Parts: sequence; structure tokens; C-alpha cells
Amino acid sequence: MIISQIRIVFASFFIFFSSQLFAAEKISIVVGGIGKQIYLPAKLTEALDYFKEQGLNVELIAEQSQAGVNAENEMIAGVVQGVVGFYDHTIDLQGKGKEAMSIVQFSQAPGEVVLVSSKLADTIKSPKDFKGKTLGVTGLGSSTNFLMMYLSVKAGLKSSDVTPLAVGAGNTFIAAMKQGKIEVGMTTEPTVSTMVASGDAKILIDQRNPEGTIKSLGGLYPAACLYMSTKWINAHPEEVQKLANAFYKTMRFIDTHSASEIASLLPADYYGESKDQYIKSLAESKRMFTKDGVMPQGGPESVLKVLQAFDEAVIGKKIDLSKTYTIKYVKAAAAKYKL
Repeated sequence: MIISQIRIVFASFFIFFSSQLFAAEKISIVVGGIGKQIYLPAKLTEALDYFKEQGLNVELIAEQSQAGVNAENEMIAGVVQGVVGFYDHTIDLQGKGKEAMSIVQFSQAPGEVVLVSSKLADTIKSPKDFKGKTLGVTGLGSSTNFLMMYLSVKAGLKSSDVTPLAVGAGNTFIAAMKQGKIEVGMTTEPTVSTMVASGDAKILIDQRNPEGTIKSLGGLYPAACLYMSTKWINAHPEEVQKLANAFYKTMRFIDTHSASEIASLLPADYYGESKDQYIKSLAESKRMFTKDGVMPQGGPESVLKVLQAFDEAVIGKKIDLSKTYTIKYVKAAAAKYKL
């Protein structure tokens, strides 16, 4: 009897310590605005338990300023292993002598909207009217900063003709426009619908779908993605494949389920002012997402063209786009799951 009990105790200790020894190493992924619809795949993958299904221990970290450039810096510093942010950072980083790759491409359109204060909507009717104006962006060096500068330069303005101001997203963006700190700004859902519904802003440029993106940028613009340092990817191919598997299943889920079904899986604080409003905006902009996580053809070239118009880190540099993304892992996921 006593021997049996001792065996049971030793067995319990063995199981416990074995589980600790072989527990999956934590992978920290910082999200440049975890409540933004453009980064929906991150929280949705967690809600669907796809990380756990792959045997992964993933921690999603909300970047407090909601600016992609800060998330990028955390990855470079080795604080986190991955970033859910815009693909354009991988090109900008290569121009600075650093290597990172998108391994799952969430979107083919930025999902961004240029809003103009309703008080100035009669005088600011196109990017040509940005001259002398303060433009709201999430952060200096962020993707919204990149896009706003491109729209300005494309309209014939000089970089010095406009003043970008970091105002974050969500409530801080709303406050900045209401208080007159910015006349124009670029932001995402659910902030867009909240400001339009309140009458505080009007839509000037809409990049929430492929059509609007092609109209304003000249082509599809792969934006939200999971990107990681190339060094970490090469050193952890099994973990990267599991991440790709999880996100691939999420992209297929988004494509095959309604906005209402998707929203039902999210925390209430993701809805902004109204759940119905959130569902409506998601239904209208859901086509910004890729169906399978694969980089859209011609997309990298479109992004490079935008950055070459003003980004000092890229201008005059020989950029190897093949080193800024890979479709190997999502293709393997597609072959495995056939969803």
C-alpha cells in the first residue's frame, strides 16, 4: 500500500516536471493596435484557440502607443519575437541594414481612412489641400506616416509642406481632431465609424477595400501581417510553421464566416461605441483581408514604390523584395489543412 502511494507520488512529480521541462517556449508578439480591425487576425486566432491547437505558447502584447514603429523597435531589441504590423516596415528595415520578413500576409489593402474635420471639409477636398496642415498619424515613422507622406508627395507637395503629428489611435486620435490639434488624419476602424457617426469627421480617402486602395495608391497594398526577424525565422522553422498554420486557419475562418459570427468571438471592448456599428464596418471592409495569408502578386512592388517617393531609408537603395516576405510557410499550411 505504502509502496503504491510512493510510486503514485513519484509519478505525479515526474509528470509535473516533465510538463515544465517540455512546455512550449513563450513566443511574444506585439500588436501595433490590438483593437484595430486591421489587426483582427491576431486576437481572433487567440480566441479560436488556434495557437494552443498548434502547441504554441503565444503572448499577444498591445503596443500602448498603437504605432507600428514602436512595435518594430521592440522586435529589433529582442524584447518580442514577432510583430503584427504593416509589411512596409520590412522594406524600411532592409534599407536600414536590418532583415525581417512577413510570414503571413493578413491584408491586401491598408484598411486605413483619411478623415478630415467636418469644420474644414469644404476647404480640404484632396491631398493637394494638405499644404500647411497638421496631419494626424499614429506615430512618426509609422505606416500611417508613410502613407500620409506619400499621398502628399503624390499630390505635388514637398515633405516640408505638411506637419505630421503623432496622435495614436482610438480615443487619442478622436480627441486630437475634436480639439483642433489636427485638421486631417489617418486612422482605422472602429475609430472611423465612431467619428463619422458623431459628425466630427468626414471620409476623404478610403483604403478599406481593394478598389479604394488601387484608386489612391495605384495598386494593391499589402499591409497588416505577421513579420519577424529573418534571423529568428531561420533559427526556429518549426515554430514559424506552427504560427503560419494557426494564422492560415484564421484567414480561412474570416473568409468563410460573417462579420457577425466573427465579432461574437471578440471581447466587448473591441466594438468601440457600438457592436452593431462594428459589425457593419467589418462587413463592409472584410475584403481587405487575404483569403489565405499569401502575399498578393505585385503587392511588394506597390509598397516599394510608395516608400521610394519619400523614405530616406529606401531612396537610392537596392532593395531585394524577395527577402522581405515568404509564402513558404502559408503554402505548407494550405497543403496540410486544405480548408
